[in-house]
Amino acid sequence: MRGAGRTGDATRLRAFLDEAARTAGFDAVGVASAAAAPELSQRLAEFVALGRHGTMEWMAQTAERRGSPTRLWPQARSIIMLAMNYGPDDNPLALLERRDRAAISVYARNRDYHDVIKGRLKEVAQKFAARSGADVKVFVDTAPVMEKPLAQAAGLGWQGKHTNLVSREFGSWLFLGSIFTTADLTPDAPEADHCGSCRACLDICPTAAFPAPYQLDARRCISYLTIEHKEPIPHEFRAAMGNRVYGCDDCLAVCPWNKFASAAAEAKLAARDDLREPGLDFLLSLDDAAFRAFFSGSPVKRIGRDRLVRNALIAAGNSGDPALAAICGQRLSDASPLVRGAAVWALSRLLPARDLAALAQAAGADEDETVRDEWRMALQHVREGTAA
Repeated sequence: MRGAGRTGDATRLRAFLDEAARTAGFDAVGVASAAAAPELSQRLAEFVALGRHGTMEWMAQTAERRGSPTRLWPQARSIIMLAMNYGPDDNPLALLERRDRAAISVYARNRDYHDVIKGRLKEVAQKFAARSGADVKVFVDTAPVMEKPLAQAAGLGWQGKHTNLVSREFGSWLFLGSIFTTADLTPDAPEADHCGSCRACLDICPTAAFPAPYQLDARRCISYLTIEHKEPIPHEFRAAMGNRVYGCDDCLAVCPWNKFASAAAEAKLAARDDLREPGLDFLLSLDDAAFRAFFSGSPVKRIGRDRLVRNALIAAGNSGDPALAAICGQRLSDASPLVRGAAVWALSRLLPARDLAALAQAAGADEDETVRDEWRMALQHVREGTAA
């Protein structure tokens, strides 16, 4: 610690840090050396080399800085990792059976957690800097920081087979943030892996996004497909998406360690009632202004109206509910080809072959090639009696 080397001073400073974190609403705090987890760089390089980052080019572009905290800030000596429990008060998997409703990932059902966490991190960092005299920098996951392995190094949990952090106290439901500091703090002991032989998170994945335990292929992950992927959803994953319109909680929700996640219920962010299970018909009706108003302050707003409606159309196609066909049909004239193409697929799943063919004739040749391809595939599959 800069300017303070005595053991007693370090002990009091750590006690002060723990209290500041609790006061700010964090459920866990741990410290890792800035030189911790030296294997990060190689693991990240292998992930990118295999193309498992998909179209998230920022991962490749920031790989060098992301692979080591000291490359991001050479003066850093210690990393303070903080975590907040956001465990839901019900089982999010139950909503997957309500096919006329949209499933939004638990973390996105209230304010954007980046804003919430960053404000609280700054509060803790400012108090710590004033007490210690050390320099500090605050990071949430919008910065190139490998938070999960650093959280494991700081003793907050371990990276489970689903690659997310798992805690013995809070299960798989933790928001993470970090404070880099020039203070030389005593690091906590890393947390050991407690997954054992359990494969629940791997086996439940709808799209087989885990090529092996502790490995994720983002290109197959529904969270990636619904949030990061900007193009049409690949056909091979559409049926598996079910009614998930933003993210996927399956691998998190099934983790046996979640039985402990209620330990810090007072720190959770309560879900907005209107985001718990919004109707697909409502989401499909949103224009850009209505989308922005409804999702104001929500992380869902990041993906924009067109991607959200694309996802909702896939969900409508999976619903088996012919009552949704009318509003899906309205999206055939949408300004966005991404939306029009998804509408074609949804209607191919909801309408009889004769009605779909009549719609295709009425719509004429779309100006966008991807939409024309959707029509060709939909009509072909309908003629063959198979799902597109």
